[in-house]
Amino acid sequence: MDNFRGERQDTDAPLDPGAAVSPQLFMRLRNRIVRGELEPGTRLSEVDVAACYSTSRQPVREAFIKLSEAGLIDIRPQRGSFVSRIDVASVLAAQFVREAVEADIVRAATDRADADMLAELDGNIAAQESAVDDSDPQAFMALDEAFHRMIAEIAGQGAGWSFLKSLRTQMDRVRHLSASQFPREILVRQHRQIVDAIRAGQADEAEQRMRLHLRRILDDIPVVAAAKPDFFVTDMSR
Repeated sequence: MDNFRGERQDTDAPLDPGAAVSPQLFMRLRNRIVRGELEPGTRLSEVDVAACYSTSRQPVREAFIKLSEAGLIDIRPQRGSFVSRIDVASVLAAQFVREAVEADIVRAATDRADADMLAELDGNIAAQESAVDDSDPQAFMALDEAFHRMIAEIAGQGAGWSFLKSLRTQMDRVRHLSASQFPREILVRQHRQIVDAIRAGQADEAEQRMRLHLRRILDDIPVVAAAKPDFFVTDMSR
């Protein structure tokens, strides 16, 4: 098992000295795990993480506890803390909840969207098209996240979208793996179909397109798990 590499990523800014350290560390490490920069089995040392982010061990210990509660690390007494494997059961549960919520969200967005809102969605999709061939999937994933958040905000459910974030942790790990392996053009096309249905005022069609889009991960899981079996908890051959 690899150890945590004791350096910040290029995208990591220094910690904000005016804010609590532990929540910042939690989000930094969470994002690195979700993006796959810290792979399952990676050993995380309080000393190394504290040195990496120029802080003491206490906020690191607090962040580790939160990461453990989120299912992202396993804390093993006398052995250390390790990045957890992806819990497929949690992924399936999150997909079920997300689909139910976003189906209602896109219906509400269809009733509320005006020309300016639609223009913002079109701009997001244009940016997605530009990022399709980017060797680093992170830019595309950020645009994908923004697309769904924008629809939630149009529906007046920005807070509801934020609530979903904590439920989607394991699901997002699979999404990042999928973005590295599967054609992103498919996702862009599905996003465009959702926006076209919203623009046409067709709530039923928008809901159907959203459900089909969010169910794609159910097909991706077995393929990704077969390619990276050590990343997953469940035996996908069942």
